[in-house]
Amino acid sequence: MTKFSTFSTIESPQKDLQSLPKQGNDWMVTVYDNDKNTYEEVMFVLMLSTNCDEEEAYIEAWEIDHFGACVVHRAEESECRSVSEVIATIGIAVEATPSN
Repeated sequence: MTKFSTFSTIESPQKDLQSLPKQGNDWMVTVYDNDKNTYEEVMFVLMLSTNCDEEEAYIEAWEIDHFGACVVHRAEESECRSVSEVIATIGIAVEATPSN
């Protein structure tokens, strides 16, 4: 993911544990880092595909950039496959897999 100078001085975001997905969602969507997409592109497609807010999209984009990957969505198989198809439209590696 291409870094912008405005993001390089921002500290690691802290994810609110209460906002983590509830149990029972047996599939997950994982997005992988690349050197092509910008934070803005990744954030936009995450908000579009998962209906998350800007703050959550930023946290997930940060994790993708700094950790190489991030689980961005948990749901049933069909929903995860649909979400991953939308995310893939920007050319970033993404996969929907069982979370077990």
